[in-house]
Amino acid sequence: MREALQTFFMTNRVILYSIYGQVFFTMGVILAVQSLRHSRLRLAQALPWLVLFGLLHGLHEWGDVFIPIQATYLPAFLIKLLHIAQVFLLALSFLCLFQFGVATLSPLPSPWRWAFWLPAGVFLVWLLGPFYIGLALIPEITDWHAAASAMARYSLGLPGGLLAAYGLRVHAHRHIAPLDLPDIFRTLRIAGLAMAGYGIAGGLLGPAVPFFPGNLLNEDVVFQAVGVPMPVWRSILGLILLIALLRSIEVFQVEIDRRLEEMERANILALERERIGRDLHDRVLQQIYAAGLLAEVLREQCTSSAPMSEVLDRILISLNRAIEDIRLYILTLQGISRPGHLRSLLEEIIRDPRFRSLIDIEARIEVPDLTLEPEQAAHLAAILTEAFSNVIRHARVRRALLEARMEDGRLRIGVRDEGVGMRPDHPVGMGLRTMQERARLLGGVLRIESQPGEGTTVWLELPVERKG
Repeated sequence: MREALQTFFMTNRVILYSIYGQVFFTMGVILAVQSLRHSRLRLAQALPWLVLFGLLHGLHEWGDVFIPIQATYLPAFLIKLLHIAQVFLLALSFLCLFQFGVATLSPLPSPWRWAFWLPAGVFLVWLLGPFYIGLALIPEITDWHAAASAMARYSLGLPGGLLAAYGLRVHAHRHIAPLDLPDIFRTLRIAGLAMAGYGIAGGLLGPAVPFFPGNLLNEDVVFQAVGVPMPVWRSILGLILLIALLRSIEVFQVEIDRRLEEMERANILALERERIGRDLHDRVLQQIYAAGLLAEVLREQCTSSAPMSEVLDRILISLNRAIEDIRLYILTLQGISRPGHLRSLLEEIIRDPRFRSLIDIEARIEVPDLTLEPEQAAHLAAILTEAFSNVIRHARVRRALLEARMEDGRLRIGVRDEGVGMRPDHPVGMGLRTMQERARLLGGVLRIESQPGEGTTVWLELPVERKG
C-alpha cells in the first residue's frame, strides 16, 4: 500500500505542487478581500501579513513546477537565478508569517517591544549568512538550494508558525471570548492548531540536508515512512487553516453589526431625550408658567402685611426654582449646553472614530464657520450621523464624501456614496423619516438622490442666518 502511494505521488508530482501552491495563493487572495473590512480587532490589523505569506508562499511552491520546465530550454545561469528567487520567496513568505504572529500579540508589553523587529532581524541574518555567504561557498546550486531553504524553515518558518498559532490562541481568549461567540471562538482555535501543525510541517520537516535536524527529520523520512509526501500534509493543513480563518473572520461583520446597533440605540436614545425635552418645555414648563402668573395675580391682590402674602412669595420662589431646574434638565437631555459652530461640527463628525474605523470620509467644506444654536447643532449632528450609518449599513462601499457649500443664499450639506443605490420606490424607513423631521425642525428640507448601481446622495438644504 505504501509503495503504491509513493508511486502515485511521484507520478503526479507536478499536479501535487500545483495544488499546494494553489491552496496558499488562494488563501492569500481570499484573505486579501476579507481584510478590506474595517475592524478594531487586532486580527484584522495583522491579517495583511498573512495575506502576503499566502501569496508569496504560493508563488514559491509553483517554482517547483515552473523551474524544471524552464530548465529544458533556458541557459544554466537563468535557472540558477530562478532557484535563487525561489529560495528568497520562501524566506520572505516565512518572514511575513513570523511578523503575523508578532502582530497578533501586539501591543507588546514594554520589556518585549523589541520583539516587533525580531522577524526582520532573523531574516537579515539569514540573508547575509545562508543566502549570500552560502551561495558563495556552496558550488552546486541544488545543494545550496536545499541548505538555504532548510535554514529559512528552521529560523523563520518554524518559530513564525508556532508564534502565529500562539497569537491566534491568545486573540481568541482575549478578544473573541468576551464577545460571546462560541462558534467563532472554537473555529479560531482550530485555525491556531492548523497553524501550529503547519509550523512543524513547513518549518521543521524540510528538505534533507547534511546537518541537524535535517539529517534526521526531513521530507524524505516522512515520505518513506507513510508514503504521503509533505506537500500533501502542508496542503491539507493550509486548507484547514483557510476554512477556519474564513469562518473566524466573520467576527468582523459581527463587530460592525454590533457597532451599528450601538449607534442606532444612541440615536433612538437621543430622539427619546428630545421628545421628553419638548414635552417638558411645551407642556410642563408652560403649566408652571401659568401657575406662576396666577400666583403673581393673587400676590398683587394681597397687602404686604396679609398672612397670605408670605405664603405666595414662597410659592413664587419655588415655582421660579422649578422653572430653572427644568430648563437645566432640558439642556442636559439635549447633551449640549452651549452654541456650536458649523465647520467645527462637520470636522468633528468627519473625525468620529465610529465612522473612520469603518469607511474613509473625504471632506469638501466650503462654508463659513456659522454659529449654531444648541438645538440646531444637535439636529444637524443627528442627521449626518444617520446618513453615514446608512452608508456603512447599505451602500457596500468603503468611501463617502461630505460636501458643504453655499448656493443661492442657502446652506447645502450632502453625504454622497458610490454604492449600490436604491430604487425610486424604495420604502422610507424610520431613519429617513426621522432625518426629514429633523430637517423640518431646522427650517430646511432633506432630499434623497439615488439610482440602483449609481450610489446615493443625501442633501440637506437649510436657510442661513448669520450669527457670527
